[in-house]
Amino acid sequence: MPETTREKPGLRALPRNVWAVSVTSFFMDTSSEMVLNLLPLFLANVLGITTGVIGLIEGVAQATASLLKVFSGWLSDRLQARKWLAVAGYALSAVAKPFFYIANVWSIAGARWADRVGKGIRTAPRDALVADTIAEEQRGLAFGFHRAADTGGAVLGLTIALGVVLSAGQGAGMLDLSTFQTITLISLVPGVLAALSLAIGAREVKATSEREPPRFAFRRLGKRFMTFLVIVGIFDLGNSSDAFLTLRADSVGMNVVGILGVLILFNLVYALVSTPGGSLSDRIGRRRVIIGGWLIYAAIYLGFALAQTSVHIWLLYAAYGAYYGLAYGTTKALVADLVPDAVRGTAYGSYNTLIGVLDFPASAIAGVLWEGIGGWGGFGPGAPFLFGAAMALTAALLMAFVMPDDSSEQ
Repeated sequence: MPETTREKPGLRALPRNVWAVSVTSFFMDTSSEMVLNLLPLFLANVLGITTGVIGLIEGVAQATASLLKVFSGWLSDRLQARKWLAVAGYALSAVAKPFFYIANVWSIAGARWADRVGKGIRTAPRDALVADTIAEEQRGLAFGFHRAADTGGAVLGLTIALGVVLSAGQGAGMLDLSTFQTITLISLVPGVLAALSLAIGAREVKATSEREPPRFAFRRLGKRFMTFLVIVGIFDLGNSSDAFLTLRADSVGMNVVGILGVLILFNLVYALVSTPGGSLSDRIGRRRVIIGGWLIYAAIYLGFALAQTSVHIWLLYAAYGAYYGLAYGTTKALVADLVPDAVRGTAYGSYNTLIGVLDFPASAIAGVLWEGIGGWGGFGPGAPFLFGAAMALTAALLMAFVMPDDSSEQ
């Protein structure tokens, strides 16, 4: 059952599990972001790996994580347990990190795949653990705080990576083997701390009061949740990989240090907005906040389509962080609002799997719109962002006029 308190809703009133999960995410994102954001540049510019092979490594990694999320979520419902599945996922990602240091294509591919398997195992049980622990009226605050901690870790990880790159003295646009290996070694410490934080700090919560554990059945998730998934799917078709944002920054002349800088800004704004954004959804309703967030996203992507200077990129990344702070944690909270508590793990797994599966066609569409394929020419750097803006606007309208009111609407 959710832990309740008579205190006025606030961070001090959040239960132990929310803090434990948030601290864990802070450490893991510190570990991951300092390595993974530089990995494509390292593979291409240091090891000389082709973009096709890099795409294959990333595609397999993301697909593996996506397919595991729904199974792991259902398994946590079936076992009526969340904590140790999540701990196992964090531990696997921590164990994978040292293999990046070996720095050949096969060790990096294996480490990347193992890291994503860990993410696939942990994500749905972790989100369900938060939802099981917190009362509905504080659910937005809890998920917003979790996203703030997670993104705060990203800020720290990126800042560490930027510091190592600058101290290496290779120039603002350079990344060499020893610099990457140094960053990898530093990443091991927060990776281990992440797994330990959840293992020691969290308490198992009974996932359901049902006598019989649930069988795998999507119909138990309900019509409202399935409608929500369809709308999210439409939005996500226009939400291509953020690698295209990096490429867009590169297209206006930004170097490695500049790109790391805008990523730090994005994550800093994201972290600052997430907690008040989640709390806002507790007061005015999740659906309204998500609709507002998607409209902001549409405006931002229109801006990326028209951007011409690095100043535009800095401003757009700041706004992009505000969008994520408003919408991402709120969407996670809405998932718990829409389904019975006995199938929350399955619901989070389904939601995360859908997003992961659609990442490939969304990015493929973006690539074709940008550069074309075969003998067919693309429409240039602005085209993927115009498409993303159109999909976000469509999803916002559907959420406003087709999606039934969620239980938290006032």
